[in-house]
Amino acid sequence: MAKRTRTTTSDAVQILYRRYYEGRPERVRGLADARARDSVARKLTTLRLRAGLTQRQLANLVGTTASAICRLENADYAGHSLAMLNRIAAAFKQRVENRNKGQALIYGLY
Repeated sequence: MAKRTRTTTSDAVQILYRRYYEGRPERVRGLADARARDSVARKLTTLRLRAGLTQRQLANLVGTTASAICRLENADYAGHSLAMLNRIAAAFKQRVENRNKGQALIYGLY
Protein backbone atom coordinates (compact mmCIF):
# COMPACT_ATOMS: atom_id res chain seq x y z
CA MET A 1 0.00 0.00 0.00
CA ALA A 2 1.38 3.36 -1.00
CA LYS A 3 2.14 5.73 1.81
CA ARG A 4 0.13 8.93 1.66
CA THR A 5 2.28 12.01 1.56
CA ARG A 6 1.18 15.39 2.75
CA THR A 7 2.53 18.65 1.54
CA THR A 8 4.02 20.72 4.30
CA THR A 9 2.57 24.07 5.14
CA SER A 10 3.19 26.86 7.58
CA ASP A 11 -0.35 28.24 7.15
CA ALA A 12 -1.89 28.02 10.61
CA VAL A 13 -5.45 27.87 9.26
CA GLN A 14 -4.61 24.87 7.07
CA ILE A 15 -2.86 23.14 9.95
CA LEU A 16 -5.85 23.64 12.24
CA TYR A 17 -8.28 22.53 9.55
CA ARG A 18 -6.34 19.34 8.93
CA ARG A 19 -6.01 18.60 12.62
CA TYR A 20 -9.58 19.29 13.74
CA TYR A 21 -11.92 19.33 10.71
CA GLU A 22 -10.59 17.24 7.82
CA GLY A 23 -12.71 14.11 7.45
CA ARG A 24 -15.20 15.21 10.13
CA PRO A 25 -18.31 16.54 8.36
CA GLU A 26 -20.21 17.19 11.62
CA ARG A 27 -17.44 19.55 12.74
CA VAL A 28 -17.38 21.28 9.36
CA ARG A 29 -21.15 21.87 9.61
CA GLY A 30 -20.73 23.20 13.15
CA LEU A 31 -18.05 25.59 11.93
CA ALA A 32 -20.32 26.79 9.12
CA ASP A 33 -23.15 27.38 11.60
CA ALA A 34 -20.85 29.30 13.94
CA ARG A 35 -19.63 31.46 11.06
CA ALA A 36 -23.23 32.19 10.03
CA ARG A 37 -24.22 33.19 13.58
CA ASP A 38 -21.13 35.39 13.81
CA SER A 39 -21.98 37.04 10.51
CA VAL A 40 -25.52 37.89 11.62
CA ALA A 41 -24.32 39.23 14.98
CA ARG A 42 -21.66 41.41 13.37
CA LYS A 43 -24.07 42.75 10.75
CA LEU A 44 -26.68 43.65 13.38
CA THR A 45 -24.10 45.41 15.54
CA THR A 46 -22.63 47.28 12.56
CA LEU A 47 -26.05 48.44 11.34
CA ARG A 48 -27.05 49.61 14.81
CA LEU A 49 -23.80 51.49 15.41
CA ARG A 50 -23.87 53.13 11.96
CA ALA A 51 -27.37 54.36 12.71
CA GLY A 52 -26.10 55.78 16.01
CA LEU A 53 -28.53 53.74 18.09
CA THR A 54 -28.07 52.09 21.46
CA GLN A 55 -29.41 48.60 22.01
CA ARG A 56 -32.26 50.08 24.03
CA GLN A 57 -33.16 52.54 21.25
CA LEU A 58 -33.17 49.77 18.64
CA ALA A 59 -35.26 47.60 20.94
CA ASN A 60 -37.85 50.37 21.31
CA LEU A 61 -37.85 50.88 17.54
CA VAL A 62 -38.62 47.22 16.78
CA GLY A 63 -40.80 46.50 19.82
CA THR A 64 -38.59 44.23 21.92
CA THR A 65 -36.25 44.49 24.89
CA ALA A 66 -32.63 45.63 25.02
CA SER A 67 -31.65 42.20 26.35
CA ALA A 68 -33.14 40.59 23.23
CA ILE A 69 -31.02 42.87 21.03
CA CYS A 70 -27.99 42.04 23.17
CA ARG A 71 -28.59 38.31 22.63
CA LEU A 72 -29.01 38.80 18.87
CA GLU A 73 -25.68 40.64 18.73
CA ASN A 74 -23.94 37.74 20.50
CA ALA A 75 -22.23 35.37 18.04
CA ASP A 76 -22.90 32.41 20.37
CA TYR A 77 -26.68 32.94 20.26
CA ALA A 78 -28.42 30.37 18.07
CA GLY A 79 -32.07 31.40 18.55
CA HIS A 80 -32.43 33.95 15.78
CA SER A 81 -36.05 34.11 14.72
CA LEU A 82 -36.88 35.08 11.19
CA ALA A 83 -39.69 37.33 12.42
CA MET A 84 -37.35 39.34 14.67
CA LEU A 85 -34.69 39.60 11.96
CA ASN A 86 -37.36 40.87 9.56
CA ARG A 87 -38.46 43.54 12.06
CA ILE A 88 -34.87 44.70 12.57
CA ALA A 89 -34.16 44.61 8.83
CA ALA A 90 -37.23 46.77 8.17
CA ALA A 91 -36.02 49.32 10.74
CA PHE A 92 -32.74 49.61 8.81
CA LYS A 93 -34.36 49.40 5.36
CA GLN A 94 -32.58 46.10 4.72
CA ARG A 95 -33.86 42.69 3.75
CA VAL A 96 -33.33 39.22 5.17
CA GLU A 97 -32.16 36.50 2.84
CA ASN A 98 -32.23 32.78 3.48
CA ARG A 99 -29.19 31.04 2.10
CA ASN A 100 -29.26 27.30 2.18
CA LYS A 101 -25.71 26.01 2.60
CA GLY A 102 -25.94 22.23 2.73
CA GLN A 103 -28.21 21.36 5.63
CA ALA A 104 -27.99 24.73 7.39
CA LEU A 105 -30.45 27.51 6.66
CA ILE A 106 -28.50 30.72 7.04
CA TYR A 107 -30.12 34.10 7.50
CA GLY A 108 -28.34 37.30 6.58
CA LEU A 109 -29.13 40.96 6.37
CA TYR A 110 -28.38 42.55 2.99
